[in-house]
Amino acid sequence: MAKGPLSLPKIILQDLWNHKWVLLLMLFVILNAVAVVYYSYASRKLTSEWDGLLQQRDQLDVEWRNLLLEEQSQTEHSRIIRIATKKLHMKRPLPNEEVVVKLP
Repeated sequence: MAKGPLSLPKIILQDLWNHKWVLLLMLFVILNAVAVVYYSYASRKLTSEWDGLLQQRDQLDVEWRNLLLEEQSQTEHSRIIRIATKKLHMKRPLPNEEVVVKLP
């Protein structure tokens, strides 16, 4: 028979020591669960960052198109001024040559 009464913690530790592979498998399962949680979090964070960058790209694309339109309108105005001065010999009037017409 037994030498004396064994305490419950001692029995549990002896049983765990006899079944080391179960303890090792349990450790691997816990480590695997922590890894899954971590990589899920990292993946969601990167996906969120990717979406933000795509939105920023779209905003920059809209701004670029607006700048192209503005550039085209500015070049059109300068083209008109250039044609008016060269072909039609037009010039901006001097302040003393200006005539202001007032409507009643």
